[in-house]
Amino acid sequence: MEEKIFDREIYLDILRKRVNGLKEGYRQNIAIIGDEQIGKTSLVFKFLDKFCDNLIVNVYLEIRPERLSDFAKRYVGALLYNFLLNSDTAPKENTDFLISKSEKYIPKTVEKIRHILNSVNKRKKNDIFAELLFLCESLHQETGKFCVIIFDEFQNLENLGFKNLYHEWSKILMTQKSTLHIIISSAKYKAREILAKNLSLLFGNFEVLTIEPLDIKTSEKYLLKMPQGEELNSDFRNFIVHFAGGYPIYLRLISEALSKQDNTAQGRALKLSAQPALLTGVLENLLFDSSGILNQKFSVYIKRFLDSGFSNSHISILCLIAEGRNKIKDIAHILKLQKKDLVLKINHLLELDIITRNADFIKINDRVFGFWLRFVYQEKLRSFSFDTKSQKEQFRKNTQNILHDFLLSAQKPLMERMSELLRLFEDETMQIKKRKIRLNHFREIKPLEFNNAQLKDGLIGRSDDCLWIMGLKHGELTEEDVSEFAKECKKYRHKLQRKIIVTLEDINANTRLKALEEKVWAWDVNNLNLLLDLYSKPWVIA
Repeated sequence: MEEKIFDREIYLDILRKRVNGLKEGYRQNIAIIGDEQIGKTSLVFKFLDKFCDNLIVNVYLEIRPERLSDFAKRYVGALLYNFLLNSDTAPKENTDFLISKSEKYIPKTVEKIRHILNSVNKRKKNDIFAELLFLCESLHQETGKFCVIIFDEFQNLENLGFKNLYHEWSKILMTQKSTLHIIISSAKYKAREILAKNLSLLFGNFEVLTIEPLDIKTSEKYLLKMPQGEELNSDFRNFIVHFAGGYPIYLRLISEALSKQDNTAQGRALKLSAQPALLTGVLENLLFDSSGILNQKFSVYIKRFLDSGFSNSHISILCLIAEGRNKIKDIAHILKLQKKDLVLKINHLLELDIITRNADFIKINDRVFGFWLRFVYQEKLRSFSFDTKSQKEQFRKNTQNILHDFLLSAQKPLMERMSELLRLFEDETMQIKKRKIRLNHFREIKPLEFNNAQLKDGLIGRSDDCLWIMGLKHGELTEEDVSEFAKECKKYRHKLQRKIIVTLEDINANTRLKALEEKVWAWDVNNLNLLLDLYSKPWVIA
């Protein structure tokens, strides 16, 4: 596949707009945050690959464990290398060469560079970071060029030994108008904390771009662009979309593994009918086998997790969530923990961005990691023998059961699935966007028919103190649909009503405003799937 990212145009447009605005005197720093391997770095590389402007010097640096002197040398090298790209000199990845060739263009900046590099091992560390960043201002004064500094996993700067890091950085961000800073982080919790406390500025504030997983339609398009994607049966393609949870890396690894079977008997089976056994085998190779790339990735992660001082009880919490026992009260009961002690452990996991809390529910962010925890890691811990053959058979059986459950659910009418979902409610609370919702335990749930050609199907749920009225719109939801639904709901005299209209299509802004006006909750497929996720049920793919 030629593109390393897929359908992230909205983010690319923002990057282009902000960088172009820098030349016009408008500077808006950017923070890009999101889960690990969600595509943040690929997004930035895509931008850098396509962006070309002789007045802009783009400097990308991955922040990793190293000596301060090595960081300083890499920073200087990246700055000069990208500066020389627009000159008659072909740059080389050699610091001495870059300094020598840059001197005739920016002698004052090069003098400062030599001073920094000569003294970096001898001086205190509290001003080195500022001096490095001020090189961009010096370059601007000598050439009129602007700099875009990109720090990937910026929070790791803390480990390089800079003193007063954020204090010094804040001053530069507020005063240096010729440099745009783009910071990237997979540590979402920590990054937001730094932005709120340490880099909350009067001028030069960061615009936060949160990179979300690919949505369902985009995930399907991604798979269709991959080799053999169109030949994969749509039901199994939908399962892969659900299983990957919108992570491009998992979509790519699974589809590439399937396409590698092209010249085998299994490959012919893929083209003909997408046999469940083939998909199960691919997941086995990736997740169960000791040489599987995802098995190795997750095994290393768990080892580092335990080596970092987290206890087995933290792992037990994750395993319970992976099994679908993801309500706080249930986890506390199973582990025999006081709620306050459990919440403390959950907060530790939240800080590591492994989980997300939604009111009474906990969710593992990475669905594939949760699957591995449940069917590989935990099964191996429980095994009484080293018989990998029997463990492998159990893995295949579990995977086939998950696939079967998904395909069975997909065949059910949507109203039936919604009714089944409502029957799971036990007075828990959850949150959709900023709205906190009590999921009432219903004593009665029954189908409902509306006298409307466009909006016919619905459900009514009665609890002791609340009435839920739900309507299902096939196709695009309009303002008129919302108005008609609100009229239908007025026939019911219950004081506390929850009026909910569900559509599998995107909802436009005007319709959402109309729903707000009518006090109707308008849910799209993402809202519905959020609820299904909380109860460990397969997504609706539409």
